[in-house]
Amino acid sequence: MLQVAAYCRVSTDKEDQANSFEAQQRYFRDYIERQPDWVLQGIYADEGISGTSTRKRVEFNKMLHAAELGQIDLIVTKEVSRFTRNTVDALQITRDLRRRGVGVLFLNDSLDTRTNDGELRLTIMSSVAQDESRKTSERSKWGQTRSMEKGVVFGGSLLGYDVIGGKMTVNPEGAEVVRLIFHKYLQERKGCSTIARELREAGILSSKGNCLWSSATVTKILKNEKYCGDLIQKKTYTPDFLTHEKKYNHGKEPLVALKDHHEAII
Repeated sequence: MLQVAAYCRVSTDKEDQANSFEAQQRYFRDYIERQPDWVLQGIYADEGISGTSTRKRVEFNKMLHAAELGQIDLIVTKEVSRFTRNTVDALQITRDLRRRGVGVLFLNDSLDTRTNDGELRLTIMSSVAQDESRKTSERSKWGQTRSMEKGVVFGGSLLGYDVIGGKMTVNPEGAEVVRLIFHKYLQERKGCSTIARELREAGILSSKGNCLWSSATVTKILKNEKYCGDLIQKKTYTPDFLTHEKKYNHGKEPLVALKDHHEAII
């Protein structure tokens, strides 16, 4: 009897994807139980996680660990793009599994890594999936940039402003704290360390809801153009769509800067 595991993944947490997520799990359970020589080892499912990297996929890595322990003989999944969109990952993982005697069956792609041409077909199909991820990333980045140019704010709320639906509105309570910081710095000529200490001593809450003010936090507020009503976006960028790692944008991509974008606090 083969110990068979199923793997399924959806890349967003939207309602239609969530429904698909549940449907996938039901399908795999029924499919495996219908096979006379198979025993369901487990269903591993990751929700709302990208397929270009396996690093943050908890269930995926849990499944691979089970395979390493000899608890799985075969992995069944919907298609190559659900398993991974990274060509290098696809080859490394399936090769390692095959050395352990574990095959991967991609149902929709009619691809079985246990066959002689399995790796060749997997290379081609994972390359296509990876390139589709690249195109999707580029389309998303292009769309975000156009939205930024129209004034849509990407990012969360900050001290003095609430960001809701891509728009910035003044938060009166937080705005008073911002004005106090600028007053201490510009009018009272106090340094950032002194201002941070005085804020702590006064029990004034930061945007994180605590009194853990630091010199760096005060400096960041004083340098933030948003408090003057301006907006600069794309201060960070993602150079590699496979890793999704963000880096500070030191001229690698054009910034999106808008003057008098919103109501100024200072």
